[in-house]
Amino acid sequence: MKDLIIIGAGPIGLACGIEAKKNNLDYLIVDKGMLVNSIYNYPVNTTFFSTSDKLEIGEIPFISHNVKPTRTEALEYYRRVCDSWNLNLDLYNEVLEIEKKESLFILNTRNGIKKSKNIIICTGFYDIPYLLNIPGEELDKVLHYYNESHPYYKMDIAIVGAGNSAVDVALDTYRKGAKSVTMIIREKEIGGNIKYWVKPDIVNRIESGEIKAFYESEILEIKENTILIKTPTGVEKINNDFVLAMTGYLPNYEILKKLGVKINDDEFKTPLYNEETMETNINGVFLAGVICGGLKTNKWFIENSRDHSQKILSTIIKR
Repeated sequence: MKDLIIIGAGPIGLACGIEAKKNNLDYLIVDKGMLVNSIYNYPVNTTFFSTSDKLEIGEIPFISHNVKPTRTEALEYYRRVCDSWNLNLDLYNEVLEIEKKESLFILNTRNGIKKSKNIIICTGFYDIPYLLNIPGEELDKVLHYYNESHPYYKMDIAIVGAGNSAVDVALDTYRKGAKSVTMIIREKEIGGNIKYWVKPDIVNRIESGEIKAFYESEILEIKENTILIKTPTGVEKINNDFVLAMTGYLPNYEILKKLGVKINDDEFKTPLYNEETMETNINGVFLAGVICGGLKTNKWFIENSRDHSQKILSTIIKR
């Protein structure tokens, strides 16, 4: 039986593992995918908003070639962190069910049964996309993740959303030779939280007509070669080869429900937890990282949630 099982092998899960190791606890980090799975699924040419020092964990320096590190540098860095601390990892092992018996948690995973006195949930939010829930969304041409621009060369592209991801995809596909790039935006304008150095670029491209934008609009239906768009002036039908739905992602509420963690009745469906200890209403169940913000997935980042691991382990050690 473990003292602690950490569900999620992202940067915050690794930080929790490091704190557990510092305190000589018997711990395990379990993840249904690979190490830092979310970072791996970022677009190939991603550059982080944060400087490298803000992404450091475990007192391991993060040296980047530029002020802000790339996805490739981050993957290499977190591999190095795991090697330096010799962390106990159980990757590609999904947690299927969790049962609490008195003061013990029993986890049914793909690789067998595991038991622990405490659990930390730090599953991030990048695994479950918001769905459009419209006819045709099941077609292969509809994608909720963006990797690189090359597949969309000489293609008619539609991008759903107006956040940073949608803007980045629109500019990248436009500059890398897409036949046409159209943005479908529910709001009256491009999102207010767009990176300040990018917003003038996308606004200028839209105003010049190089990128088409339908504001206060939504897709009604996706067909093999076209899409139907509901706009303020009526329904538009345009040619389309790919729909890139950059509509955001959801935290893993399913695992919280399995544990009986309460969810606040607010617009962001924020999980209930003690901000001093990070413990939920279930004794021995802690939250760390992005999942603490519920649907407000831009509240917590690596740089402002690294201390969650210290709060949690301090609480566990005191007991």
